Amino acid sequence: MFIILSFSYLINFFTEQRKRPNLYETDEDEIPIKTPKNENSQSSLEKKILELYSEDENSDTDTHRITSPMSDNNISNNDDESVDIEYLRSLDYDELSESQKKFFSQEELEEMEKDYQKKLIASLPVYYAGISGCRSVEEYKTLNRIQEGTFGVVFRAQCKRTDEIVAMKKLKMDKEKDGFPITSIREINMLLKCGSHPNIVNVKEIVVGDNMDSIYMVMEYVEHDMKSLLDYLAQRNKHFTISQVKCLMKQLLAGLEHLHSEWILHRDLKTSNLLMNHRGILKIGDFGLAREYGDPLERYTSIVVTLWYRSPELLLGVKYYSTAIDMWSTGCIFAEFLTLKPLFPGRGEPEQITKIYDILGTPTEKMWPGYSNLPLVKKWSLPNRSYNQLKSKIGDKSLTEKGYKLLNKFLTYDPEKRITAEEALKHEWFDEAPYAVTSDCMPTWPAKSELSRVPKESHKKPPNVKISRTSEELALLKGLNVNPNNVKSSGFSLRFDAPKF
Repeated sequence: MFIILSFSYLINFFTEQRKRPNLYETDEDEIPIKTPKNENSQSSLEKKILELYSEDENSDTDTHRITSPMSDNNISNNDDESVDIEYLRSLDYDELSESQKKFFSQEELEEMEKDYQKKLIASLPVYYAGISGCRSVEEYKTLNRIQEGTFGVVFRAQCKRTDEIVAMKKLKMDKEKDGFPITSIREINMLLKCGSHPNIVNVKEIVVGDNMDSIYMVMEYVEHDMKSLLDYLAQRNKHFTISQVKCLMKQLLAGLEHLHSEWILHRDLKTSNLLMNHRGILKIGDFGLAREYGDPLERYTSIVVTLWYRSPELLLGVKYYSTAIDMWSTGCIFAEFLTLKPLFPGRGEPEQITKIYDILGTPTEKMWPGYSNLPLVKKWSLPNRSYNQLKSKIGDKSLTEKGYKLLNKFLTYDPEKRITAEEALKHEWFDEAPYAVTSDCMPTWPAKSELSRVPKESHKKPPNVKISRTSEELALLKGLNVNPNNVKSSGFSLRFDAPKF
């Protein structure tokens, strides 16, 4: 349990630190603190530190430098000495310089550390485990199993206190020998960082069972996954209208724009990782493969993104990539919204790149500078296709010319030229008729995840009450040849059924 609480605190500590300015980095502005000289030096120092914390919250600067003028009795050769408290906290007392020892006592350093930790914890949202620890999984009633993925099993559950329906993901712990699996740590970290967006699944808390093998991530419950919904429509020979496709695409792009603005790559966008609730709101989920990226780009594994949605640069062995891989996946999803079928359903990487070339044509050095030098181009025997067959694949009546231009921008070979989420939201296709419907105007369907309901408790019958009878009543019953024990009470019960819509 200590490991669980420590992990929860570290997750919340890291999340909060990303939002807060660092108090202890060097800056040009200096804030002097006079050395306390009275008997209550420790309390005076605490007041100064609290004043600094208060000033920091109201300051527009990102960092502060804390300096202390040394008294004549302390240092003769230097009037000011910079004190990096974060560095001091990492040292033992006997490792400090003489001037630092004169400025701080060991008790003062320990007190400063305690105050800083209390302040960080107090600033966290109340439901974070950093305050009161992880709640027990017994706080929730499991209703039914929804699905199982690579990194965990998802259940539909109900909070016993509030009756709120949630999705509860049991994290798979057999992937790691010690501690949390790294995929779960990444997913929780990413969701905490960007889960406040309406088009991204929100994580509520972490709950635990009796041991380290029973750890659950509680998230908001969303009724549909888009893969099941597309299959449902296809089986009934129905399709989304263009207005509905525009509504879905705008929500997907809005969530994706937020992710990329937070420097996060999803790396596994596909219809089964997109969710939609009964109010027509689309949400991006499953952040098990998500990563933070930076400038310059780092080397990543190319074995990411489900094969059918994997971009050509990943298929051809590129190790340095960024948001463009998510935009290619978005283009594949766009086409799937229109046809209800995967655009490039390959059975292996060579076949996958062949299917892409069959529809979009084989890229050239002019279309994609550096293409001929990609790791797997010369290794594989790739077809030579001259023309883009995308319009005939999707259907002439599915999209206007502006719609096909947008789809081709998603499926551009050169990652540097591929459209971004921000640019796509401003594309002229969204400004032409038919316009996108609002999310509350999207149709609703029965939720697959609610089909395996736990049977409701039956209404209890009222208990039989033994009634004491008067001598006159007993005589009357005897005269009627009726056994008094067979005469039951006229108990009744009230039953209120929920209204049906």
